Amino acid sequence: MLNKIFISLCALIILREKSFAQDTSAHTSDWSFHFQATTIDQVHPDFHSPYEGSSSLKSHENDKISITSTIYIGWRIWNGGELYINPEIAGGAGLSGASGVAGALNGETYRIGSTAPELTIPFARIYLQENIPLTDEMVAIPETPNQMAELQPAKRLTITLGKYSITDQFDANSVSHDPRSQFFNWSLMSAGAWDYPADTKGYTIGGTVEYITPTFSMRFASDMVAKVANELIFDPNFSKANSETFEVEIPHNILANPGTIRILTFYTTAHMGNYLQAIAEDSGHAPDITVTRAYGRSKYGFEVNIDQQLRKNFSAFSRTSWNDGKNETWMFTEIDRSFSLGCALDGPFRKPGDDIIRGAVVINGISDDHRMYLEAGGKGFIIGDGKLNYGSEIILEAQYLTHITNYFALSGDYQFVMNPGYNKDRGPVHVFGLRGHVEL
Repeated sequence: MLNKIFISLCALIILREKSFAQDTSAHTSDWSFHFQATTIDQVHPDFHSPYEGSSSLKSHENDKISITSTIYIGWRIWNGGELYINPEIAGGAGLSGASGVAGALNGETYRIGSTAPELTIPFARIYLQENIPLTDEMVAIPETPNQMAELQPAKRLTITLGKYSITDQFDANSVSHDPRSQFFNWSLMSAGAWDYPADTKGYTIGGTVEYITPTFSMRFASDMVAKVANELIFDPNFSKANSETFEVEIPHNILANPGTIRILTFYTTAHMGNYLQAIAEDSGHAPDITVTRAYGRSKYGFEVNIDQQLRKNFSAFSRTSWNDGKNETWMFTEIDRSFSLGCALDGPFRKPGDDIIRGAVVINGISDDHRMYLEAGGKGFIIGDGKLNYGSEIILEAQYLTHITNYFALSGDYQFVMNPGYNKDRGPVHVFGLRGHVEL
């Protein structure tokens, strides 16, 4: 069913490519229309698994397929003011329901709430963006999804209000950020220990203010959080449940090679449970963190994010992130500290832009409180094997992407997972994936 939908969408886009394609990089526009469709198929052979819990990666299962399809609509409603709307269809499933590995294996599955394709109602994104000039100097901005071709002030304030993904503005990285065109793994597409505000599908409601200059940028966001961990409904009690994020971005050049360093901090308060309280209240059964939930609980942390061109067509990245790990993971994934390092070679066998080789390693860990909770048999919404022989979760990902046409790319992907869910008793796991991606 999913493959038929994907093939139909691809056929429609191919037939209408010429009528939609246009070069808008040299002029401003009042409308923009873009489209993407992505399907990912993943499978793993059986692996060593002496025991499993309800949140474990299953040692034996069939392949799993995910699909997302998005229309990006932009409208300039006044000078400096733009409205963006993104209808989106998502369906399918990740391996073991996207559970069992803290660095989950398919970055598209966090947008999926149902195995059957369903429309995000009312929209995946619907937000207003206002650019306030702080200088007369202008720079040309090319058209991309959710960005119209235009001239913008080199120094400006940008205000975004509405429903969006906070990762649209924060934690950018030229090498590792988008599972539709880059690495699949959750802890490579974003900072693993940043429990960022999002519903099950990866979107939040709130506002972002950005101060952008040619030499540095700063941004701050205040957003709603889920009412229940990893659920679609937002908590209306904003005074007691919210998330604040701050980031500084500094572009630089090393031996004429461009790069960027980003430093991010966050603070989230929500109706969270506490790991140590859950252990203390255990009455001979596995502790359940959900029964300890209360307002006033918080999670805070930081990230250092670097991307750097090393030579022409070869770039590298690294991310280091940490959170305090006292209270339960609320929105992203069960990682309290993470380090990743990787690179991308553009055009190894064809001309640059036509094919890319990527490789990365990520090491994920959890706090002592979190570890003791899992050792006692507790589980979260991502991991929990019923018991735990703790070890850092180590994931290697290698990928080859090739453009079949200008608008269709095919990627082969391999992930090696050591200690899935931080458990040395299980695995290692070999995960093979294939991705098709259409973008116009």
